[in-house]
Amino acid sequence: MGTSNAAAMLRHQTARAAPDLVRLLRKAHAAHIEGAFAQAEKLYKAILRHDPDNFDALHLMGFLNHQRGRQVEALLFLAAALKRNAQSVEAHLNYGLALQALDRAEDALASYGNAVAIEPDNADLLNKYGAALLGLGRPQEALAILDRALIWDPDKIELLGNRGNALIKLNRPDEAIISYDNARGVGGDSAQLLTNRAHALRLLNRPEEALADLRTAVALDPNYAEAQFELGMVLLTLGEFEEGWAAYEWRWATGAFSAHRRYFKSPLWTGEQSLNGRTVLLHGEQGLGDTIQFVRYAAHVARLGADVVLEVQPELVALIAKIEGAAHVIARGEKLIPFDFHCPLMSLPFACKTKMTSIPADVPYLKISETQASNWAKRLRTKKPLVGVAWAGRRSHNNDVNRSMGLSSFAPLFDLADVQFVSLQHDPSTNDRGLLRSHCNVLDVDKDLRSLVDTAALISQLDCVISVDTAVAHLAGALAKPTIVLLPFAADFRWLCGRDDSPWYPTARLFRQSQFGRWENVIEQVRAHLVNLRRVMPAPSPLPKDLRCSQPGPFHTFDR
Repeated sequence: MGTSNAAAMLRHQTARAAPDLVRLLRKAHAAHIEGAFAQAEKLYKAILRHDPDNFDALHLMGFLNHQRGRQVEALLFLAAALKRNAQSVEAHLNYGLALQALDRAEDALASYGNAVAIEPDNADLLNKYGAALLGLGRPQEALAILDRALIWDPDKIELLGNRGNALIKLNRPDEAIISYDNARGVGGDSAQLLTNRAHALRLLNRPEEALADLRTAVALDPNYAEAQFELGMVLLTLGEFEEGWAAYEWRWATGAFSAHRRYFKSPLWTGEQSLNGRTVLLHGEQGLGDTIQFVRYAAHVARLGADVVLEVQPELVALIAKIEGAAHVIARGEKLIPFDFHCPLMSLPFACKTKMTSIPADVPYLKISETQASNWAKRLRTKKPLVGVAWAGRRSHNNDVNRSMGLSSFAPLFDLADVQFVSLQHDPSTNDRGLLRSHCNVLDVDKDLRSLVDTAALISQLDCVISVDTAVAHLAGALAKPTIVLLPFAADFRWLCGRDDSPWYPTARLFRQSQFGRWENVIEQVRAHLVNLRRVMPAPSPLPKDLRCSQPGPFHTFDR
């Protein structure tokens, strides 16, 4: 047999042994679409054994791994596919999805950007690119991308919805509602659109309208956790405690809270199980102010016969160590002692069936020792009223843009020369420090406030505290200190609506914005209030006798 005939026979035998890769790919893709992932994977692997550089098999195998939650494997296959065809929009897109699933948001954004560069008029790609920007906290860029996409596809529901979300992040809720309504006009109502719209309505202080949207959202999808949670906050804002606290429990199923849910072998205490002779763990779950507000329930739970273990943020342990009802107070992260039940602090109003008339509001429930207080009492000798001020909360708070204010907005109060102001602001900016120093009647003691115990001890020696909605307001209220709380147009649910008092803190008075985003009227009202109080209040004694501040200070003459 000649050499040429042998070579021809070898090619013929090889062709007979090799499968029909095109047919095999169609079969694999069909199985993939039908959800038969194991069969599809087997067929993709068979193709790659015969053709390791087959772009379609590499790409689809990568996407299959992404769908099955195997993101590292997905990236390997998708990277190999992109080496074969760097102009594949779908491969760049799926590579970005796998990166996003691994919380590599910046890398995912770059991959979406590569896809957009190839097809700049692809509305689906632009939508994903815009959503990725939004997820990275870049709403202004996201809005520009989404508006660009709407030129190509003005009736795309996902684009209109994401545009509304970007406007929410930009604190433009009125425009967000228009975008959500445009989406509803195209595709009708959906639980997600109505929930987002209700959130915008809440920001505009329109809780009744938000309630209507959320009732519809829950009817459309009773298991949509975000709708149920938002419904809980609206109901609580309106004072509907029974239904509100129950709906608030849905928070643990939402995207924002699910990753932070605690799982223990011991069951959740729901208020139905007897606690007599049992040990119950009460654990903080959100911010410092939330823990300060709801730690009051320790005494109530103890009266049910429980041995109460409190787990709180490390910053709060020293402050809360001697609170009534707690047998043990430990820092989050420390080893827990055995317990029979557990309950997150903000689930206690639900478990205790709290009504408006049964809020445990016996203040003060935080106490300061004489030693801690006396140092401040000696330092703050003055015949002027002593007023503590805090104008900003934690910057990472999801509504900080509304609840905090700039010191320049607060500054008109400092023109009251007959009042001695004391800054309670933690870590003020360099500019703020300069502004504080420019007023001779403002004392900046931030460097001496090394802990919340220090802050509480200082507050105990003040006549009044003025604060935006942050931990300082809760701390002052828990110490039974006369407290002026400055609230945005749409305040957090705990402050209810349409009230200038708080059933949670009897010594607090609430001043609310009358217009969205405008603090001028609030500051004017507080200034007038301080002027009136200065006229009627007695001069404070140089060294208050009650260093524990067990009673409200001399500003108890608040006119309601």
